[in-house]
Amino acid sequence: MTTFALIHGGGGSGWDFHRLVPELEARGHDAVTPDLPITDPAAGLAEFTETVLAALGDRTDVAVVGHSYGGFTAPLVAAKVRARVLVYLAGMIPAPGEQPGQWWGNTGFAAPTGLSEAETYFNGVSPSLAEECQKRVRDQVSKEWDEPWPLPAHPDVPTRVVLCRGDRFFTPDFQRRIAGERLGLTPDEVDGPHCAPLSHPAAIADLLVAYL
Repeated sequence: MTTFALIHGGGGSGWDFHRLVPELEARGHDAVTPDLPITDPAAGLAEFTETVLAALGDRTDVAVVGHSYGGFTAPLVAAKVRARVLVYLAGMIPAPGEQPGQWWGNTGFAAPTGLSEAETYFNGVSPSLAEECQKRVRDQVSKEWDEPWPLPAHPDVPTRVVLCRGDRFFTPDFQRRIAGERLGLTPDEVDGPHCAPLSHPAAIADLLVAYL
């Protein structure tokens, strides 16, 4: 049995994976979904990493998944636990020494225009589920925005990138380019929007388990 460390994105929480966890369990695996201390102004990447490690405890067979902004924390955890696999799920792929706040300009990210928040992140998600997710957004006041990403290189563990075909935030073309430039990888693809763990949990679980 492998434990999946599921790391949420900006303003999120472990709740964002509440539909994915049962799918992983149904396939014979375990998952932890810690809430990163994003509401603590004194917390940064080190504290985010320690929060995930504490949730994992003494588990040794671990796969690490970073969703969206969680991509800055996921490889730090993967390096600590010698992860079986590291997965960027619609995730931000950091460069050594890069501050999260610099990532957007460094990658040439262009925010979508003319779309509401629901249209940007939740296309294809039921209105009730999208509304519940928006209610659960937490204020991110932690200090990692200006912290250089601390690793000299990406961890030497098997790594995969997954893009979401309906993602209007990190569009498929953007994700393909960044995965190629930063990791030399071609992403795998799943249906769904940026918040695909809510909309397509079974398909994501199938893909994650296939990486083991």
